[in-house]
Amino acid sequence: MTTTATTTAGTTTGEAAGTTGTTATSAMTTEPRRGVSVRTRITAAVALLVTVALAGAGLIVYFVESRSLTESTQREVEQELDEFVALQKTGDFASVRDLLSGFLERNVPDEDELLVGWVGDGRIVRFPDDPLVRDQRFLAAAAPLVTDGGTAYLDTDRGEVRITSQPVTQGDQRGALLVVTFLDEERGELLRTMRTYALVAVIAAVLVTATAAWQSGRLLRPLRSLRTATESTSATDLSRRLPERGNDDITALTRTVNGMLDRLEHAFAGQRQFLDDAGHELRTPLTILRGHLELLDPHDPVEVAETRALLLDEVDRMARLVGDLILLAKSDRPDFLSPATTDIADLLAAVVTKARALGERDWVLALGDDLPADLVLDAQRITQALLALADNAVKHTGPGTRIEIGAGLSSGGTGTPLHCWVHDAGPGVAPADRERIFQRFGRAAVPEGDEGFGLGLSIVAAIAEAHGGRAYADPAPGAGARFVVEVPAVRPDPTDTEELPWPAS
Repeated sequence: MTTTATTTAGTTTGEAAGTTGTTATSAMTTEPRRGVSVRTRITAAVALLVTVALAGAGLIVYFVESRSLTESTQREVEQELDEFVALQKTGDFASVRDLLSGFLERNVPDEDELLVGWVGDGRIVRFPDDPLVRDQRFLAAAAPLVTDGGTAYLDTDRGEVRITSQPVTQGDQRGALLVVTFLDEERGELLRTMRTYALVAVIAAVLVTATAAWQSGRLLRPLRSLRTATESTSATDLSRRLPERGNDDITALTRTVNGMLDRLEHAFAGQRQFLDDAGHELRTPLTILRGHLELLDPHDPVEVAETRALLLDEVDRMARLVGDLILLAKSDRPDFLSPATTDIADLLAAVVTKARALGERDWVLALGDDLPADLVLDAQRITQALLALADNAVKHTGPGTRIEIGAGLSSGGTGTPLHCWVHDAGPGVAPADRERIFQRFGRAAVPEGDEGFGLGLSIVAAIAEAHGGRAYADPAPGAGARFVVEVPAVRPDPTDTEELPWPAS
């Protein structure tokens, strides 16, 4: 009763946990996406950068042009004053009034400029006639400049003006030339130019932002397809692939994801096949156990002893199958191998010695002339693989049959693969079975009395692949079967005292 209650509780707990996990997964899958999309963020970033850049450029242009405008005004004023001084030096005028009148008659001011002649008696000679010269504020600001010279600024109904004076003295007569510049007119032209620039900048910012939104959407379309594909991918459907267009980073990512889906599909298919095959292999011994237990007469000591021996044998078979499955599962782990410097000749000699206990055969050791003294590999795993091949050769041959165990390089030179082989004189392997026999639970012709599961050669292949090599049935020999374990011939580095790296890591 206790056992039943515990089992029921455990099952209920497991179902609850499974339900909770499924609910959590479903919630994670169906949870709506939050936040701003990448396309919106890219568009906003581009719009912000363009706006800041155009605004900064506008400010720089405004300050530079303002300074240039001030300097240009100063040059124009200085030009007028220099011309007045030059005219004064000619000495052609009898009075200050005549001098000012003669200068005003010879010079035409710009549109934003006014030339005013101020005579010491307070009379003004002006050109052109302008109401500004009758403004009391102007007269009050200009009066000190007639005597002292210099520049003054005045706010008027027509905006800010600049008054620059050039005093002149001739005998007891005094006067001055006043150059009046209307600054707001010049600044107005600059403001009109900046308004035009602002309009063009706004149009450019809108066009650039729209282009960024369109381009980012086009570039991110494969990522949306990737998200859709990953959302629709499950353990039961890994067949969907993404279209690969172009030759950019997004296409490279798409190609990588497609490769990952290929590997996942292959791994899931292999896992399902592995579980199906393992379940099929375990079903037979379990059926035998159940059948004999159901028919067992507990009151018959002889039958109990016979059934006990038979069931223990089946349990041993299942334990051996489980051990092989665990070994295959560990073959993908980084710690499956422990590579070290190994004397290949001693390794092969030890394998032949151990193989003699497998059966009464004519065991022969064959070592190539080009075989190096030391290589880096996992001696225990290579021994395990060669003994598995030797055991397979024993099963397919009779007493006294020659079985050769050897090793050598495929060709001379550094870095060439190391070939370790087991060659028997048995019936050989059919061409159609040469690849299938290295698959899990894959078997060809099974000799009488062979109770294996078809995992021996798959373990050999896993050991070879963990070394960065392969295992195969060599079709070259004319008679018998020749199984080869090919691994990289990694030579030890005498100067390296650290752990040696492995090609398959």
